Amino acid sequence: MPSRGNWCAMWGRAHDAPLRDTAMTLDACAALVERGDPDRFAATLAAPLAARAKLWPLYAFNLEIARAPWVSTQPLIAEMRLQFWRDVLVAPKPPAHEVAGPLHALLAQTPALAPLLDSMVAARRHDIAREPFASDTDFDAYIEATSATLLWAAALALGADPAAETAFRALGWASGLANYLRAVPALTARGLQPLRDASPKAVRTLTAEGLNHLSIARRQRGRFGQAKPAALAAWAAGPLLAQAYANPTRVAEGTLALSEFRRRGGLVWMGLTGRF
Repeated sequence: MPSRGNWCAMWGRAHDAPLRDTAMTLDACAALVERGDPDRFAATLAAPLAARAKLWPLYAFNLEIARAPWVSTQPLIAEMRLQFWRDVLVAPKPPAHEVAGPLHALLAQTPALAPLLDSMVAARRHDIAREPFASDTDFDAYIEATSATLLWAAALALGADPAAETAFRALGWASGLANYLRAVPALTARGLQPLRDASPKAVRTLTAEGLNHLSIARRQRGRFGQAKPAALAAWAAGPLLAQAYANPTRVAEGTLALSEFRRRGGLVWMGLTGRF
């Protein structure tokens, strides 16, 4: 499996010289994902080269908007950073930014991504407020907008059939919940209330909802088709949700994690079999 560092060299050998600047920009996106989202980065390395060229800008964009609410304690500054990305999505030409350029190229190939990505930006405004979710419905909608939509956008970028949307969104929701539960201790340390009810019983109920979404995705994975590399990003969802369901106290303790052997093996298994 080639590393990020080999990406530009491989692109340069396979394409004409004028495209090498594009490869370098894609490599910058890959570097951002490698540093800020190592699980998704590992998943892209298990995907074909052509898929990586579409997934890296998308995942780098996701990182940018996820970080925007936390760069300042001043809500206005965070709002301005999110607005920058909303403007990028509709701009006729991208601004000079290492992520905006590749993202703009991706939007030109798949215009249907723009409203999906805009809804992801809008959902991040919740993080600026630093307030608890008002209801379980609001929490569900947040996971849907930030995680399920991201996975569906990745699938759509890879040419997914519209009939596969339910399956990809269900898998993305399960993965998003697993990732959110892992982040609970860090959010709590910031003085936030990430879960409306953090009792073991409530966490188990929430985890059961994630496992139900995972079950829906498993029943419909035959619809993934050529977009199945997008599903690789959710490779850890099943094991993490199973851990949380078996022992909900691991969420608050910050011990919801996979061993390095389980991490590598799980991704390889999903890449080879398509099962999760």
